[in-house]
Amino acid sequence: MSAYPSLAPFVMKRPWLRNMLKPVANWYSNAAGYRQLGLRADDLILEEDEQVLKALKRLPPQEAYDRVYRLRRAVQCSVTAKILPKEQWTKPEEDTPYLKPLIEQLKAEEKEKEDLDSLTIIKNH
Repeated sequence: MSAYPSLAPFVMKRPWLRNMLKPVANWYSNAAGYRQLGLRADDLILEEDEQVLKALKRLPPQEAYDRVYRLRRAVQCSVTAKILPKEQWTKPEEDTPYLKPLIEQLKAEEKEKEDLDSLTIIKNH
């Protein structure tokens, strides 16, 4: 994951800013091209991080199958240098996070475990 802070929470708390930036975000997502290959944004998360691998193991079976299908279909498109027909592109409303919430949950669990492991008990006499 990224080591730099995200502006997303700041933007999401301000509806006027979110409404102003949403068309730009949609344009960027479409320009990035992953939707034309039938992918969702979370499909692009690299599987090199231990937390990502753990999150993938927590995916419901259908979601895991759908992810593998989308990735294989995108690889096939890449190999043949073609994009999917427009009706098979990922629609913006379908491009919802499914892996990031699990990664955030794992990070929170890890932080809680670290906090508990470093807990110091002081006895009062």
